Amino acid sequence: MADVDFLARHATAAPSRVALISGDRRIDFETLNRRANQAANVFRGLGCATQDRVAVMSFNSVEGFEISNGLRKVGLVGVPVNYRLRGSEIAYVLNDSGAAVVVAGPEHVDAIDAARSEVLGDRRFIALGGREPAGWLGYEQLMAGAPDQQPGESEVGALGASMIYTSGTTGHPKGAWRPNGVNVENILQVISIFELSDSDVHLMCGPGYHSAVSLFTALHQLLGATVVVQAKFDADDALDLIAKHRVTTSFMAPTLLHRLVDAQVRRPRDVSSLRALLLGAAPCPHALKERAESALGQVLWEFYGATETGINTVLRPEDQLRKPGSCGTVVPGQEIRLVAPDGTDVADGEPGELMVRNSWLAEYYKRPDATGQSLHEGFFSVGDVAYRDADGYYFICDRQVDMVISGGVNIYPAEVEAALHAHPAVMDVAVIGVPDDQWGEEVKAVVQLRPGSSATAGELIDFVAARIAGYKKPRSIDFVDDLPRDAAGKLLKRKIREPYWSASGRRI
Repeated sequence: MADVDFLARHATAAPSRVALISGDRRIDFETLNRRANQAANVFRGLGCATQDRVAVMSFNSVEGFEISNGLRKVGLVGVPVNYRLRGSEIAYVLNDSGAAVVVAGPEHVDAIDAARSEVLGDRRFIALGGREPAGWLGYEQLMAGAPDQQPGESEVGALGASMIYTSGTTGHPKGAWRPNGVNVENILQVISIFELSDSDVHLMCGPGYHSAVSLFTALHQLLGATVVVQAKFDADDALDLIAKHRVTTSFMAPTLLHRLVDAQVRRPRDVSSLRALLLGAAPCPHALKERAESALGQVLWEFYGATETGINTVLRPEDQLRKPGSCGTVVPGQEIRLVAPDGTDVADGEPGELMVRNSWLAEYYKRPDATGQSLHEGFFSVGDVAYRDADGYYFICDRQVDMVISGGVNIYPAEVEAALHAHPAVMDVAVIGVPDDQWGEEVKAVVQLRPGSSATAGELIDFVAARIAGYKKPRSIDFVDDLPRDAAGKLLKRKIREPYWSASGRRI
């Protein structure tokens, strides 16, 4: 598999089979392969050499697939850039990655152009969509002059090398770097675990810069399945696409599932074709799973993993409600340790730092110090805390950085958030630690209520106290119109915490 260009293989074996559906566009494998060959030759023509990085900031699009496949064909490395970044944030990723070429979708040309003054060294800038500021090249003009012949066999693994920047929960984001791509055995294992096949129709609705969104989309392409491309997530549009194209699989973070379920309850669509809705990126509240099964059927697959460590545990559909709060059992071939602060393994039922050893661990690009801090005797940690029950099911407590220590007692916000999510008036919630002169930190909940719903702080605090230990309940609640999340659905807790700690004149 590693030495064969899968796209060329599909173009030969099933040239008229639909590879991509985007709006009214239907792109067959022969066309996609030809366009990917042109893209590969464009980047070679710009002087890019094997393992050079190409940064791409764009909504999901057909052109994005042409470029990503073209890069893979000639051993170049795509660096997807979070399209919510601005200014120095963009410049940091471009400088840190050393991207030789920067590609921007039409909605993002201005953001990247504004950051150019902070970008070091020479770069080529390519604009999608027909509008090129001074100093930019036009994608379609470059493609028109490029040959569409296969430029040669892929020089890396089946899915190509990758470098995806982490969300940067502390400090600058780091590039999770796999110069040889994902191990072929791991690819086959994931396909087998989730029962993916070439007959699937996969909906790509999350942001392509998210590692799981790109992985599951690439796996379906490798199999020769059809991918339905949604530029940006919209719940009603996603449901319409599922019904129209008989979508069978999709990946989304819990916050997107939340919106999907609300939209389906509000106006039901035919989702009977859906067989596997893959969940990751953040813990999924049990109350949401119950609503999702009622609205969509028994289609949820949850997994735990990280950009750096791949997929480590899986919870099958039949276990979603039977094992509340669990992210599943360990994937075969993976090793997981739960480690106490003194470095010893914890007993079942006790929380410990989750560490993983497998064959698809990434390294942090140009950051051997950060890689070394995360690696312990071959086991990689991204700072998550979990416990394992007697049946071997894992439960993520929270990230170490988000843990609240009040009066010397560890409190995991995810548990408190899950309790609050069960309240019918709660739309979204973030639980954080805020300064307290007596206890060091106290638990605060920041809550977004559902439109048209009402609840008092006292009501919500009592609701939580009836469900979990009293010392874990919020001591105060603030109500907001919206909570900051990135496009992958992760709460930006650092942004939520900052006002409370800066006002106190100290840090956690």
